Amino acid sequence: MIYLTNSLTKKKEEFVPITAGHVGIYSCGPTVYDYVHIGNLRSFLLSDLIRRVFAYHDYTVRQVMNLTDIGHLASDSDDGEDKMTRGLRRDGKPITLEAMLELGSFYAEKFKEDLAALNILLPHEMPRASDHIAEDIQLVKKLEQKGFTYQTSDGIYFNTAKDPHYGKLGGAGGDTSRIGVNSEKKNLKDFALWKFNPTLGYQSPWGKGFPGWHIECSAMSERYLGEHFDIHTGGADLAPIHHNNEIAQSECAHGHPFVTYWLHNAFVNVASGKMAKSEGTGITLQSIVERGFDPIVYRYWLLGGHYRTPMTFSWEALEAAAAAYRRLQGFLQEWDQADAHTDATYEQKFQEAVYDDINTPQALAITWKLVSDQNLSSGIKKATILKFDKILGLKLATKSSTVVPKEVQQLATERQRARDEKRWNDADILRQKINDLGFTVRDTPHGPVVEKF
Repeated sequence: MIYLTNSLTKKKEEFVPITAGHVGIYSCGPTVYDYVHIGNLRSFLLSDLIRRVFAYHDYTVRQVMNLTDIGHLASDSDDGEDKMTRGLRRDGKPITLEAMLELGSFYAEKFKEDLAALNILLPHEMPRASDHIAEDIQLVKKLEQKGFTYQTSDGIYFNTAKDPHYGKLGGAGGDTSRIGVNSEKKNLKDFALWKFNPTLGYQSPWGKGFPGWHIECSAMSERYLGEHFDIHTGGADLAPIHHNNEIAQSECAHGHPFVTYWLHNAFVNVASGKMAKSEGTGITLQSIVERGFDPIVYRYWLLGGHYRTPMTFSWEALEAAAAAYRRLQGFLQEWDQADAHTDATYEQKFQEAVYDDINTPQALAITWKLVSDQNLSSGIKKATILKFDKILGLKLATKSSTVVPKEVQQLATERQRARDEKRWNDADILRQKINDLGFTVRDTPHGPVVEKF
């Protein structure tokens, strides 16, 4: 049995599919106006892990992730400039629909490159918001027909007072919540379904403009997964507003539950606080590569924390993850050829961990315990860990050119011992021997890191 912590009920629950043997997953994707930062990527790793766990358990999985290339306002106040227009101004491009779609195409491809670098499986469908205007309009029409909408001078709004269950995920706030003063709104929590823009956008029954950000996800998820599907994922920041609004408009339009299980990952922070592009702390995956790290090392680091637990990123922590990852790679490459069989006891322990709300820290701990188990042959250990990697996604079956040979590792260990004993001359000699073999050693707070020149 697979257990997931459902943000809707605030409980860990046994997963029961809508259709036996099948699972539908919708993952909120990025607004493609800029590069995503590594904090954003945690959300996409969560959806990848869920997909891998269900596939491991022989489910037929259908995963959908949207690409928002229109309609996402820069804030939740339903006014001001949208993010795509902001991206056009930043890049010095004309404010036209054609330029907006070109910008979205560029950053969508960069996003896909980041997913590939982290070995995140591409979703089965990656619909673009700009391709689903008809579905947006149809859904707004349904809400209009059922009396859930009203019109102001700047758009069509959802009347939250008409939905007695609004805010199921919590955090939606009271009358002084997230939205600034707008004298035309009936309630401060009401949100835009369609925003008018007489000079830019798409034609609709209500006037030219753009769909609201929230309606896009409801329409696209319905298009590819149906009116009711199993799992919806996203960052914790999306739950109070975006996901509550998705639930409200979808359930009011159709009169039945929208999603059974909601999963939200916690933030990746930095020492100074929140990681965000707007605050100058948005570290990209390219920044990690430029520092000399394999992007998979970042995946390994993320696996060390439960998805519901906030993590604080630092370069020192990534150094430690890199050392551990290289060590794990080294073991697998030194061991004999993988056996035809895995170890059933360790496999059961690993399954219990990942089936218990995607407990990757425990799964990694079991992996390392297996590495050090002297009672098993290296072939059995290798076969078992490679099976684990179907979920971990660390590309352990791929031979890495950066794996440090045992001889070099031993020299690095001897050098560290010399440093601990303040035998500085011996340490320098050992460093030179390491260099002569084509490697360099860097001293970090977590120990020496050996790398190929």
